[in-house]
Amino acid sequence: METIGFIGTGVMGKSMARNLMNAGYELNIFTRTQAKAKELIDAGATWKETVADLTASSDVIITIVGYPHDVEEVYFGSKGILENAKAGTYVIDMTTSKPSLAVDIYNHAQERNVYALDAPVSGGDIGARDGKLAIMVGGDQAAYDQVLPIFQVMGENIILQGDAGAGQHTKMSNQIAIATNMIGVSEAIVYAKKAGLNPERVLDTISTGAAGSFSLSKLAPRMIKGDFAPGFYVKHFIKDMKIALESAKEMDMMTPGLELSLSLYTELAEKGEEDSGTQALIKLFES
Repeated sequence: METIGFIGTGVMGKSMARNLMNAGYELNIFTRTQAKAKELIDAGATWKETVADLTASSDVIITIVGYPHDVEEVYFGSKGILENAKAGTYVIDMTTSKPSLAVDIYNHAQERNVYALDAPVSGGDIGARDGKLAIMVGGDQAAYDQVLPIFQVMGENIILQGDAGAGQHTKMSNQIAIATNMIGVSEAIVYAKKAGLNPERVLDTISTGAAGSFSLSKLAPRMIKGDFAPGFYVKHFIKDMKIALESAKEMDMMTPGLELSLSLYTELAEKGEEDSGTQALIKLFES
């Protein structure tokens, strides 16, 4: 497993790929726009012209793309990963995508003697940069054991959650928890400001107490500074929440907090903030 094929070099993917290279893995790389991979190519990654070319020359293939339809495009069809992977190849989709799609990929992979894992991540741009992502894995134990050293380069909280699709279901739980948390963080900061308090000092206190969370400790400081650069895009969070809502409805469960968060983020996107970081939610409360 010395050669890794990496597809997707966005905000998180670029750092994940760089960490793999720094750990000594040979890296093949493909993105729709080659210019987005320039830093990695300059650092020694090998550019491949197509998904099929990358697949044929890689032992392990990692994908972290935008939407479920992007996942389908790179995995299926005559030019996709599954049709071109050698027997014994490991394919790992780290995109946040539909649990049902993860199961489809797993089933098609089995037919071709390919090992598939779904392994979405959490931790944003900082976690990706520092190799401290939470990695939620679905698939077979044996495949997980084989690629664990690769996961350990990119993250530190790595858990096999169950069979194919379990990683995606776990990520949905993660996104549901974040959805209402981001509302609370936004309200708390605006409240502190209106009460005449120093929001940074308030944050120093409440982030170490019962209210502590990643959103409070990592994203709230960006809110206060007016830094809305994307560690995770609003548009991708909306995608995740829609998947979570769809899955929840299939299980006949109520999700009022998720629905409220989705409506607020949709409003935010409609105001032109879809390419901002999720911390831009505070703009709705400050307006």
